[in-house]
Amino acid sequence: MLFERAYLEALEAQTLAPYAVKSSESRGREHPEPESRYRTPFQKDRDRVNHTTAFRRLQYKTQVFVNFEGDYYRTRLTHTLEVAQVARSIARALGLNQELAETIAFAHDLGHPPFGHSGEAVLDGLMQGHGGFDHNKQSMRIVTYLEQRYPGFRGLNLCWETREGIVKHETRYDLPDAEGYEPHLRPSLEAQIVNLADEIAYNAHDLDDGLRAGLLQPGQLWEVELLRDLLGELGLHPDRFDEMGRRVFIRELLGLIITDTIHATHALLQQHQIESLEAVRRHPAPLAVYSEGLTQQLDILREFLYANLYRHYYVVRQVGKSRFVLEKLFDAYIHDPAVLPPQVQQAGETEGLYRAACDYIAGMTDRFALDEYARLFEPEFHR
Repeated sequence: MLFERAYLEALEAQTLAPYAVKSSESRGREHPEPESRYRTPFQKDRDRVNHTTAFRRLQYKTQVFVNFEGDYYRTRLTHTLEVAQVARSIARALGLNQELAETIAFAHDLGHPPFGHSGEAVLDGLMQGHGGFDHNKQSMRIVTYLEQRYPGFRGLNLCWETREGIVKHETRYDLPDAEGYEPHLRPSLEAQIVNLADEIAYNAHDLDDGLRAGLLQPGQLWEVELLRDLLGELGLHPDRFDEMGRRVFIRELLGLIITDTIHATHALLQQHQIESLEAVRRHPAPLAVYSEGLTQQLDILREFLYANLYRHYYVVRQVGKSRFVLEKLFDAYIHDPAVLPPQVQQAGETEGLYRAACDYIAGMTDRFALDEYARLFEPEFHR
């Protein structure tokens, strides 16, 4: 038996929740093209994202620790994979379209520049008066314009629902500007789940990486109610917190938050009698949520991570270094465009020099940005 697209779409209609996005009901692509015989439209979108240059570059872009600091720390790519896994787990339990959730997760950080959020802040400051910089918008720019893989159009020609999920990606740190994608309406529940999955993943893995790096000490975990309670349930103590204990602890923390999200979201859907995608879109507040108690506990965890990890002197030093590197590169490109590669110079003639330089820097990996700085400003560098 062959599982062709028609069969897969019929299976979705039979098995997904009434409020889920169905592939057969997609609003389609900007440029008409035939769909795959053996893939749904969202599966096709997922594969297109995975084959982009921007997706591969995430392997060498910073999450918290700069890429060269060790092979064991998360990068933008491993973070993205973890977000996709969390999103699929929640989507599956709620009867949502797993392929759509996974695709949005894979694409949500494509536009991140080198050196994490500090790199984004630097580019946004440098681009004031020239359109600014926002990694959500840059992700959309990548999938709709910058990636050139098809002869008939620029970008990836993704489905409307996928693009909406990217442009409406939202966390407490990232507020979307969804112009052109019904900004007055909520995104699909699949997209809302990715928003939470992003927070879930980075809270857990930043904690894990901080412990592995020695910037956080096991004894500090007892300062946070959520972590203290979990340590007690697992019978873990700071004096006996070895590598296996850390792995068990992080795994159970993820499971606790994911389970809470599933139950809290399901309860809210039932409370408001959400029975259609339209009802999801028109609901005045997000429907993908944590429970009230966990929300308060996660707020305390974020404050702990900010004070003890993100503001740790070692991390702050790396942020300062990355800011210096990106500012010097941008200044060099703007004042002497001849040092830019020919294709970037050509883009500057149509996009404007500032935007072309910004696109070029945003696409760099941490390693490439550091090498580029050395090529321009360190005469003994020969690579």
